[in-house]
Amino acid sequence: MTGSRHTTVGIIGAGPAGLLLARLLHRSGIDCVVLEHRDRAYAERRQRAGILEQGTVDVLRACGAGERMDREGLVHDGIELRFDRRAHRLDLSALTGGRRVTVYAQTEIVKDLIALQLRSGPPLLFGAQALAVTDADTHTPRIRYAHKGRQHTLTCDYVIGCDGFHGITRSAVPEHARRTYERRYPYSWLGVLAHVPPSSDELVYAHSARGFALFSMRTPTISRLYLQVPNGTDPADWPDDRIWDELEARAALDGAPDRKPARGPLTAKAVLPMRSSVTEPMRYGRILLAGDAAHIVPPTGAKGLNLAVADVTVLARALAHLHHTGSTDLLDAYSATCLRRVWRAEHFSYVMTTTLHTAPDQSPFETRLQISQLDRIAASRHAAAELAENYAGLPLD
Repeated sequence: MTGSRHTTVGIIGAGPAGLLLARLLHRSGIDCVVLEHRDRAYAERRQRAGILEQGTVDVLRACGAGERMDREGLVHDGIELRFDRRAHRLDLSALTGGRRVTVYAQTEIVKDLIALQLRSGPPLLFGAQALAVTDADTHTPRIRYAHKGRQHTLTCDYVIGCDGFHGITRSAVPEHARRTYERRYPYSWLGVLAHVPPSSDELVYAHSARGFALFSMRTPTISRLYLQVPNGTDPADWPDDRIWDELEARAALDGAPDRKPARGPLTAKAVLPMRSSVTEPMRYGRILLAGDAAHIVPPTGAKGLNLAVADVTVLARALAHLHHTGSTDLLDAYSATCLRRVWRAEHFSYVMTTTLHTAPDQSPFETRLQISQLDRIAASRHAAAELAENYAGLPLD
């Protein structure tokens, strides 16, 4: 059996990008439908990074999704760089005119947005698998999807793909109409959750000859920790003691033997590949891509979620402009507007990644260049401000 309906905007994917877009459209009086092929429980437990730029925090507050974030999020004014067995604090707030970052897990953002959507927003269908997107070059693109044992057709004025790199929306754009730029890195991250308070009040990015390490947090009592490991690493090869020993070795400081990470039980381990990807353009006919469907960054710069928020903020403004004025000017500029920010974030993430990680074939000369660059950041306000402005996030306007 089949059914059909029409909506102004069909959104595929109920991650933070799709959910936030639906929220912004709803507040502008634009009807939409969100299709998510997983169930609600799965959507609310997907573990992702959670370093929020100032602009992301502002958007979540403005759309009514900031109450719990403001109560539980951990606001940071700086980060710490460790290299050559030395530590240097980067004061983000002082270097950017007051912009800061907030640690608040993507999982929690999704929970907040789902609760808002189900309470007072447009339709959100879990277990709705998008099967095909067709007629992109017409005025009524169609989404064919399966839900509760039936097939349905959703006709739309616009289809927005928030369903990731391997999602159906990106593949619905003909190959001749898109180009993807990619880079794969010769290392991965081993990420762990530790039931132990963070060893530092702010994030610590550690460069060492043994490889990179990142000390982050999920809550005041749960740490999120990462180690650079070879591609293809099996987490089972890393028992708890080995992980703690390596974290301690990579973050070691001369003259500060007491600044060691506190140890505790590890409750989750996963290996994350590192790659960069940009698909251009981010629009084909009436199909538009947002978030991971259009671009992926290595997690070193904490840009993935923030880029997705920037995409849908630009897109929501463009659709609201069309709705209220009839003009497609902002919508026609969507891809070019977003790609300027995307490539800036890609470059920043690339520089952070290649400066802090040790490549498998890295020479001593290249290591000295990395130390020189980190020394420059520590010694020069201009170099520090460049890093801080990109890390805390460029303004959305």
